[in-house]
Amino acid sequence: MQRSGFFVRAVKTLVTGPPVYYVWVLVLLTFACVGIAAYSKQLQTGLIVTGMTGYVSWGFYIGNFTFLVGVAAAAVLLIIPAYVYQFGPIRDIVIVGEALAVSALLMCLMFVTADLGRPDRLWHLIPGWGILNLPTSLLGWDIVVLNGYLFLNLFIPGYILWKAYHNEPTNMRFITPFIILSIPWAVSIHTVTAFIYNGLAARPFWNASILAPRFLASAFCSGPALVMLLYQVVRKYTKFHVKDEALFKIAEMIAYAMAINLFLLGAEFFKELYSDTHHLSPLQYLYAGLHGKGRLVPWIWCAFAFNVAAFLIFLVPATRRNFATLNVGCVLIILGIWIEKGIGLIIPGFIPSPLGEVWEYAPTAVELLVTLGVWSLGLLILTLILKLIIPIETGELTKDARTAA
Repeated sequence: MQRSGFFVRAVKTLVTGPPVYYVWVLVLLTFACVGIAAYSKQLQTGLIVTGMTGYVSWGFYIGNFTFLVGVAAAAVLLIIPAYVYQFGPIRDIVIVGEALAVSALLMCLMFVTADLGRPDRLWHLIPGWGILNLPTSLLGWDIVVLNGYLFLNLFIPGYILWKAYHNEPTNMRFITPFIILSIPWAVSIHTVTAFIYNGLAARPFWNASILAPRFLASAFCSGPALVMLLYQVVRKYTKFHVKDEALFKIAEMIAYAMAINLFLLGAEFFKELYSDTHHLSPLQYLYAGLHGKGRLVPWIWCAFAFNVAAFLIFLVPATRRNFATLNVGCVLIILGIWIEKGIGLIIPGFIPSPLGEVWEYAPTAVELLVTLGVWSLGLLILTLILKLIIPIETGELTKDARTAA
């Protein structure tokens, strides 16, 4: 009876709201339907409707997947100071970061599915019916760590919120082991993703041991930047408030992470430029063009400029404590890391080919529409999660309350 009462009130909470809420949900549903229609065309026709070829077999979908894995992993940057070091201001905002992690992980799974030519064969990966080829398959490990991390990010806040709804104290002795487990698990999802790339010896652009640390450093920039923007929206439209001190502390951690990210990028530049072997070709194609072809050159230099500018904004205390410059820095970081870890990472791994041929790639309209649909579905999921959990956090939606927010 208690469970049915909760679900009825949860549904009422999700379907009620101000006009801006209905407009936002309607826009997301419209874009999601457009993406589903484009994906239906891809399923009927095949991957030939994409810009991917036998030379460049991963494209826009996997680029977005790589970026979003970092967004999901960045929740650990909030969990460590909140639960390990008991930093109160950040502890209040962790729930927003975990909601973002859940939606990012679901988008990761959707992008991988979109990249498959035959998604109907996914059942071959289900243990018992199929096989994951563990421990030899890195793709199998990626499936394990992504789904495991998704479970942790659903279970931990779900348990805490369920207790809050019933006005019961959280049993920290029960939940703390899961919180501690989520820390190395968050690191593992981006580490395994990096291992998938740098384990391919025939792709010298990815075949670098510092790829995993670079992934983590960039993830600890883009993910928290998204959380800070998201929290400001939540704070404006709801009664969920957290001290500015929490955002400023996150901004300080972003400055350290971006410094490490730029340092590792410089180290990779030195290795490739100083050795000056034929393995320099992918980096040359990305930053200067190769054989008269350089479609990605303006994109990657924009990303580099965005990242450096954002680093300077977050490095100076006065600018990272000013919300106008802080938000500009967040946007620059998100765009810069999205380009760097998307098309700036995936495409040069295939160009030039092992035979030295240059076959450029550009996403087609179908890929762009499917990507729009996936992002819309992810934002819709995030919106609905926040619409439900915030009233519980603020005490407006509890077992004893008569009305939901």
